[in-house]
Amino acid sequence: MGLSIRAYARHRGVSHVAVMRAIKAGRVPVEADGTIDPAKADAAWQRSTDPAKVRSKPKLSASLRPVADAALGSVRETLKEQGLPASSNVTFVQARTAHEIAKAHLARLRLQRMKGELVDRARANAMIFRLAREERDAWLNWPARVAALIAADLGVEAHAVQKLVETHVRGHLAELAEIRPEFR
Repeated sequence: MGLSIRAYARHRGVSHVAVMRAIKAGRVPVEADGTIDPAKADAAWQRSTDPAKVRSKPKLSASLRPVADAALGSVRETLKEQGLPASSNVTFVQARTAHEIAKAHLARLRLQRMKGELVDRARANAMIFRLAREERDAWLNWPARVAALIAADLGVEAHAVQKLVETHVRGHLAELAEIRPEFR
Protein backbone atom coordinates (compact mmCIF):
# COMPACT_ATOMS: atom_id res chain seq x y z
CA MET A 1 0.00 0.00 0.00
CA GLY A 2 1.37 3.38 -1.04
CA LEU A 3 0.79 6.98 -0.10
CA SER A 4 -2.10 9.23 -1.01
CA ILE A 5 -1.49 12.17 -3.34
CA ARG A 6 -1.43 14.64 -0.44
CA ALA A 7 0.83 12.40 1.68
CA TYR A 8 3.24 12.00 -1.24
CA ALA A 9 3.17 15.77 -1.80
CA ARG A 10 4.19 16.29 1.85
CA HIS A 11 6.87 13.64 1.39
CA ARG A 12 8.27 15.49 -1.66
CA GLY A 13 7.83 18.96 -0.14
CA VAL A 14 5.58 20.10 -2.99
CA SER A 15 1.90 20.91 -3.34
CA HIS A 16 -0.66 18.22 -4.08
CA VAL A 17 -1.43 20.08 -7.32
CA ALA A 18 2.17 19.57 -8.45
CA VAL A 19 1.84 15.84 -7.77
CA MET A 20 -1.46 15.67 -9.68
CA ARG A 21 0.14 17.47 -12.65
CA ALA A 22 3.07 15.02 -12.57
CA ILE A 23 0.66 12.08 -12.55
CA LYS A 24 -1.35 13.57 -15.42
CA ALA A 25 1.87 14.15 -17.42
CA GLY A 26 2.93 10.55 -16.75
CA ARG A 27 6.01 11.53 -14.79
CA VAL A 28 4.88 9.75 -11.61
CA PRO A 29 3.50 6.17 -11.70
CA VAL A 30 0.32 5.36 -9.79
CA GLU A 31 -0.43 1.93 -8.31
CA ALA A 32 -3.58 -0.02 -9.28
CA ASP A 33 -5.33 1.03 -6.05
CA GLY A 34 -4.67 4.75 -6.82
CA THR A 35 -1.86 5.19 -4.27
CA ILE A 36 1.72 6.17 -4.96
CA ASP A 37 4.76 4.02 -4.12
CA PRO A 38 7.23 6.64 -2.80
CA ALA A 39 10.39 4.79 -3.91
CA LYS A 40 9.19 4.30 -7.49
CA ALA A 41 7.67 7.77 -7.67
CA ASP A 42 10.82 9.47 -6.33
CA ALA A 43 12.98 7.73 -8.93
CA ALA A 44 10.55 8.59 -11.73
CA TRP A 45 10.23 12.18 -10.49
CA GLN A 46 14.00 12.54 -10.47
CA ARG A 47 14.41 11.09 -13.98
CA SER A 48 11.66 13.12 -15.57
CA THR A 49 12.20 16.50 -13.93
CA ASP A 50 14.17 19.14 -15.81
CA PRO A 51 16.78 20.49 -13.37
CA ALA A 52 16.54 23.94 -14.96
CA LYS A 53 12.89 24.18 -14.01
CA VAL A 54 13.31 23.09 -10.40
CA ARG A 55 12.57 25.86 -7.96
CA SER A 56 14.85 25.73 -5.01
CA LYS A 57 13.68 26.85 -1.63
CA PRO A 58 14.94 30.36 -1.02
CA LYS A 59 17.97 30.24 1.23
CA LEU A 60 19.36 33.19 3.07
CA SER A 61 22.29 34.39 1.02
CA ALA A 62 25.65 34.81 2.68
CA SER A 63 25.38 38.58 2.31
CA LEU A 64 22.06 38.64 4.19
CA ARG A 65 23.07 36.30 7.03
CA PRO A 66 24.92 39.02 8.99
CA VAL A 67 21.85 41.24 8.65
CA ALA A 68 19.60 38.48 9.97
CA ASP A 69 22.02 37.77 12.83
CA ALA A 70 22.14 41.49 13.65
CA ALA A 71 18.35 41.66 13.61
CA LEU A 72 18.08 38.72 16.01
CA GLY A 73 20.72 40.32 18.24
CA SER A 74 18.75 43.55 18.18
CA VAL A 75 15.59 41.72 19.24
CA ARG A 76 17.42 40.02 22.11
CA GLU A 77 19.00 43.32 23.21
CA THR A 78 15.66 45.16 23.13
CA LEU A 79 14.01 42.45 25.21
CA LYS A 80 16.87 42.45 27.75
CA GLU A 81 16.67 46.26 28.07
CA GLN A 82 13.01 45.91 28.97
CA GLY A 83 13.73 43.14 31.49
CA LEU A 84 12.00 40.51 29.36
CA PRO A 85 13.42 37.02 28.85
CA ALA A 86 15.29 36.54 25.58
CA SER A 87 16.17 32.98 24.65
CA SER A 88 18.76 31.94 22.07
CA ASN A 89 15.94 30.94 19.69
CA VAL A 90 13.91 34.06 19.11
CA THR A 91 10.23 33.39 18.60
CA PHE A 92 7.86 35.40 16.45
CA VAL A 93 6.10 36.67 19.57
CA GLN A 94 9.40 37.92 21.01
CA ALA A 95 10.31 39.60 17.73
CA ARG A 96 6.88 41.21 17.55
CA THR A 97 7.20 42.41 21.16
CA ALA A 98 10.62 43.93 20.41
CA HIS A 99 9.17 45.59 17.30
CA GLU A 100 6.30 47.13 19.28
CA ILE A 101 8.73 48.33 21.97
CA ALA A 102 10.89 49.97 19.30
CA LYS A 103 7.84 51.63 17.74
CA ALA A 104 6.81 52.97 21.16
CA HIS A 105 10.32 54.39 21.73
CA LEU A 106 10.27 56.02 18.31
CA ALA A 107 6.84 57.55 18.96
CA ARG A 108 8.07 58.90 22.31
CA LEU A 109 11.14 60.46 20.65
CA ARG A 110 8.99 62.09 17.95
CA LEU A 111 6.70 63.52 20.61
CA GLN A 112 9.64 64.87 22.61
CA ARG A 113 11.08 66.45 19.44
CA MET A 114 7.73 68.08 18.63
CA LYS A 115 7.49 69.44 22.18
CA GLY A 116 10.97 70.89 21.85
CA GLU A 117 12.43 68.66 24.57
CA LEU A 118 15.04 67.18 22.22
CA VAL A 119 17.69 68.95 20.20
CA ASP A 120 19.43 67.83 17.05
CA ARG A 121 22.95 66.70 17.98
CA ALA A 122 24.58 67.96 14.76
CA ARG A 123 22.91 71.34 15.13
CA ALA A 124 23.94 71.61 18.79
CA ASN A 125 27.54 70.69 17.92
CA ALA A 126 27.60 73.29 15.15
CA MET A 127 26.24 75.94 17.52
CA ILE A 128 28.78 75.11 20.23
CA PHE A 129 31.58 75.20 17.65
CA ARG A 130 30.41 78.62 16.40
CA LEU A 131 30.11 80.02 19.93
CA ALA A 132 33.55 78.67 20.91
CA ARG A 133 35.10 80.22 17.82
CA GLU A 134 33.49 83.59 18.58
CA GLU A 135 34.76 83.38 22.16
CA ARG A 136 38.28 82.52 20.95
CA ASP A 137 38.30 85.41 18.46
CA ALA A 138 37.15 87.83 21.16
CA TRP A 139 40.00 86.71 23.43
CA LEU A 140 42.55 86.97 20.62
CA ASN A 141 41.48 90.60 19.98
CA TRP A 142 41.40 91.54 23.67
CA PRO A 143 45.17 92.12 24.23
CA ALA A 144 45.34 94.70 21.41
CA ARG A 145 42.39 96.61 22.92
CA VAL A 146 43.63 96.71 26.53
CA ALA A 147 47.44 96.71 26.15
CA ALA A 148 47.65 100.52 25.85
CA LEU A 149 45.39 100.99 28.90
CA ILE A 150 47.45 98.56 30.99
CA ALA A 151 50.71 100.13 29.79
CA ALA A 152 49.47 103.62 30.73
CA ASP A 153 48.48 102.43 34.22
CA LEU A 154 51.87 100.75 34.74
CA GLY A 155 53.93 103.40 32.98
CA VAL A 156 55.59 100.93 30.59
CA GLU A 157 55.75 100.47 26.81
CA ALA A 158 52.41 99.38 25.25
CA HIS A 159 53.94 97.02 22.68
CA ALA A 160 55.73 94.95 25.33
CA VAL A 161 52.55 94.67 27.39
CA GLN A 162 50.57 93.61 24.32
CA LYS A 163 53.09 90.88 23.42
CA LEU A 164 53.15 89.58 27.01
CA VAL A 165 49.36 89.53 27.36
CA GLU A 166 48.96 87.89 23.90
CA THR A 167 51.40 85.13 24.89
CA HIS A 168 49.48 84.34 28.06
CA VAL A 169 46.06 84.52 26.35
CA ARG A 170 47.22 82.19 23.56
CA GLY A 171 48.61 79.75 26.15
CA HIS A 172 45.33 79.76 28.02
CA LEU A 173 43.34 79.26 24.78
CA ALA A 174 45.60 76.33 23.89
CA GLU A 175 44.74 74.73 27.25
CA LEU A 176 41.04 75.28 26.62
CA ALA A 177 41.34 73.72 23.14
CA GLU A 178 42.42 70.47 24.79
CA ILE A 179 39.01 70.12 26.44
CA ARG A 180 36.70 67.96 24.30
CA PRO A 181 33.04 68.03 25.27
CA GLU A 182 31.42 64.61 25.15
CA PHE A 183 27.73 64.45 24.36
CA ARG A 184 25.87 61.20 24.91
